[in-house]
Amino acid sequence: MSMVTLPGLKELIESISRERNLPRLAVQSAIREALLKGYERYRRAQNLERKQFEEDYFENFEVELDIEGEGFRVLSTKTIVEAVNNTDHQISLDEVQQVAPEAQLGDSVVLDVTPDQGEFGRMAAMQTKQVLAQKLRDQQRQMVQEEFQDLEGTVLQARVLRFERQSVVLAVSSGFGQPEVEAELPKREQLPNDNYRANATFKVYLKKVSQGQQRGPQLLVSRADAGLVVYLFANEVPEIEDEVVRIVAVAREANPPSRYVGPRTKIAVDTLDRDVDPVGACIGARGSRIQVVVNELRGEKIDVIRWSPDPATYIANALSPARVDEVRLMDPESRQTHVLVAEDQLSLAIGKEGQNVRLAARLTGWKIDIKDKAKYDYAGEDAKFLAVRTKYQSEESEEDDLEYEEEFEDENQDGSEEEDTFDNDDDE
Repeated sequence: MSMVTLPGLKELIESISRERNLPRLAVQSAIREALLKGYERYRRAQNLERKQFEEDYFENFEVELDIEGEGFRVLSTKTIVEAVNNTDHQISLDEVQQVAPEAQLGDSVVLDVTPDQGEFGRMAAMQTKQVLAQKLRDQQRQMVQEEFQDLEGTVLQARVLRFERQSVVLAVSSGFGQPEVEAELPKREQLPNDNYRANATFKVYLKKVSQGQQRGPQLLVSRADAGLVVYLFANEVPEIEDEVVRIVAVAREANPPSRYVGPRTKIAVDTLDRDVDPVGACIGARGSRIQVVVNELRGEKIDVIRWSPDPATYIANALSPARVDEVRLMDPESRQTHVLVAEDQLSLAIGKEGQNVRLAARLTGWKIDIKDKAKYDYAGEDAKFLAVRTKYQSEESEEDDLEYEEEFEDENQDGSEEEDTFDNDDDE
């Protein structure tokens, strides 16, 4: 069988495997696909008859690598027919029977169609190089996807590599001994207090593993996601890992709308063990546990509060460190509440630029309206909510009546049509 030689093929496979952290079999597969594309380019250039090659025209061709001989062959699978219409896909029965008398119509044979060494021209070689580079990138993307797909929603150790526009490109690894791959940390996922200098290390939350043929890193990581806070507490508090203490909810504002307001997180915890204080377990002796989390988040303010099944108690706790005098659940259906505090607690309950009440509302799922207790009009506020509720119920009742009337009319029309059809049948 003829062969096109490729000097240094074995060494090339080894070097690509090392540089790109790919298995040798994956590299060989990429080389075979690239050489097949090169052969297609060669055939199109040699197309003297100018016939049109369809997209799947070369599906019956394959490339066989000879690693030890440092070369390759092109093989074609052809069907045995009586009369040949296409020499690339068919071969005559008479021709095959000269070599294999037992051959029959409809059988398939594999033939060597390797071009001569000199015929595999420069354009075909260039095509091969371009396709090889693309196939190797595809192999790397596939390996990254398979390696990190199950790690979505977990935290990884990362190292700063470089900066691209407003994004930071990091090096992350899926485990001990595994090679590093690139991940993107966009501007919106960064913390304002982080110093992203070269080779600085951070813990990052893996948000998404991208699929497809996109350019650049496939891994999207975050320093601003609430999942990072959950991981840090679970890693630092043994009671959470042992499921004695559970994290019920987290509300985080890592990138506040104003630069005058710092990052802040509220986390609600609970326990079924009466002998365990869930808040104290998260804070630790003299704040030792929570301080580790704060340090990792570069000084972010964190409020740990006790979750409660009673909405009023839960809302009061969520507004910590403000002291709440009374929580009035004005409309449980729309989850609206008035929180009454003393005048000296108003600014603390609302927080700088509304951050404290905003996070408490996100944590509890209630719309919270902070009121000064000394100026609060109980009767007036109750009357307002009663009027709104009555109007809403009235509008809802009118909508139900309208829907009922429309359904009744539709049913009557359907019935009339059926009667008309029945009468026509009688006339006939």
